Amino acid sequence: MIDMKASSHGAVRGSDFDRRSSQFEGRFGRIFRSLPAATWSEAALHKLAGDGLKEGRMASEPERDETNPDLPSAPREDNQTSRLHDDEENSGIDAGYTYLGQFIDHDITFDPASSLQQRNDVDALVDFRTPRLDLDCLYGRGPDDQPYMYDGKGRKFQLGRNLLEGSGGKVIAHDLPRHSWTDPDGKVNHRALIGDKRNDENVIVSQLHSVFLQFHNRLADDHQNLDFSEIQRKVRWHYQYVVLHDFLYKIARRDVIESVLPHLHSGKSIFEDAPRLLFYQPKQDAFMPIEFSTAAYRFGHSMVRPIYRLNTRLSGGNQPDSTHPNERERGIDGRQFIFAGLKERGLNGFDQFPQEWGIDWNLFFDLTCDKDERIGKNRTQPAYKIDTSLVNPLAFLPEFSQVNAAKPAPPLAHISQLQPPANPHQLPNLALRNLLRGMAMGLPSGQDVARAMGVEPLDDELLKVGKATTAEEYDKLDTLKEIDPAFKGKAPLWYYVLAEAQNQWMEHGGRNATPVQLGVVGSRIVVETLVGLLLCDGHSVLRQAPTWRPKIGKGQDFDMPDFISYALGK
Repeated sequence: MIDMKASSHGAVRGSDFDRRSSQFEGRFGRIFRSLPAATWSEAALHKLAGDGLKEGRMASEPERDETNPDLPSAPREDNQTSRLHDDEENSGIDAGYTYLGQFIDHDITFDPASSLQQRNDVDALVDFRTPRLDLDCLYGRGPDDQPYMYDGKGRKFQLGRNLLEGSGGKVIAHDLPRHSWTDPDGKVNHRALIGDKRNDENVIVSQLHSVFLQFHNRLADDHQNLDFSEIQRKVRWHYQYVVLHDFLYKIARRDVIESVLPHLHSGKSIFEDAPRLLFYQPKQDAFMPIEFSTAAYRFGHSMVRPIYRLNTRLSGGNQPDSTHPNERERGIDGRQFIFAGLKERGLNGFDQFPQEWGIDWNLFFDLTCDKDERIGKNRTQPAYKIDTSLVNPLAFLPEFSQVNAAKPAPPLAHISQLQPPANPHQLPNLALRNLLRGMAMGLPSGQDVARAMGVEPLDDELLKVGKATTAEEYDKLDTLKEIDPAFKGKAPLWYYVLAEAQNQWMEHGGRNATPVQLGVVGSRIVVETLVGLLLCDGHSVLRQAPTWRPKIGKGQDFDMPDFISYALGK
């Protein structure tokens, strides 16, 4: 029997809420309560997900070296003439927004109880997160209840060790504070002391969490007259402003955003041009829609790159400052796979990582407003396109796999070293986990949701499975119904949201310079949920100060690059 329960993520809650409040923890619920659940055989879902070993399904095969297919490769950065190096890259979204999206998800939803293996009663599930964009994943239960996260005065966060820009480089980042201990078998462990352990799932999101810690600390330094709760409110409002005015505009359609919040387009007061939520309409307290958490918001999984450059001084493969010449020829020197069966070759989380892996955030967000001029190693790496494909490492999640943790990592001699075997009775394929979870939650099909929104569903011939690279390659992809006839007219909602974005890209010519965003259905679910959570929260910036604007960075145009620059003192 396969244990298909959710992974054991932390279950901490908000810090400044009245413990009598029904918002201390939330409930899951449905937006489209009357739509029938869509079901398929597990065999059909397995076929759609694929196994990451061959092309043509959602779990892509690895990128292979042309001269030796047994070795991994990536487009080389030292001979590129433009910022886009790879046909799968999304010209409209920088790589950092993938992990900002992950951070937001950890802030608003956590379900440790549901099972992938059996049908779940959604109305009985507890969301062990406040259904608010309130940064409870950052603050936990606050300095009074979790003092080990804070300094002696309880006003600022503890920070972890210095992180360097490559071997011998300058300090450019901070790790999370960690507790270290040695097991009886001699294994040394380093666990993060943070409000939500999931923000240590990979090296990128852990360093992004550290940026939020530093943002709070700098506000505390710059506003000595403010107490902890006042600083906390300022941090939350800046964060919520980024979600509304930067993140949503990156990933969702502008017309959907501004139909939900028409005052953003008209320039009128939010009271004169009131929000218009057509589908997310809580009768009492805010709830977490299962259509959002289990389907639409998982679009970010398709944006994950297989390999990242953390800083420009890293040049190594098995070691930070040394590499085999062959790895340089294959374009993987100085870069790390998002996950790998060799722990020291991937950005695997839940442990300490090499000090030389400090992140230069200009490689993930455009901090200098010159990204089109920066190419090669200095470029701001794009996210991958929102399409019906997940990169190969996501078929081998390390949390559910037998990862080789040897230090130093053995030489990368075969592509199979990146693909660890599964732990007994566990499922490491993220695409399959998403598909099974959607069915276990009784989600309706994508077509039924589209019709319920008054949107004409995509024709079966437009529901392709695979990478959005070129228009010619797109035409060669199998359709969903060709993978299994059970999907005819009935697509899993998570898959449908991805296919809708992919089809929208094709409608604009299928050119790689065309930004790829969510389509109408995906945008509507994501935008209405995030805006609805803010409107239901009496402490949010939309409720307490809808005309508020940041006074740092670009002011009214304040965005995530401004947030990071301020946090790092730039």
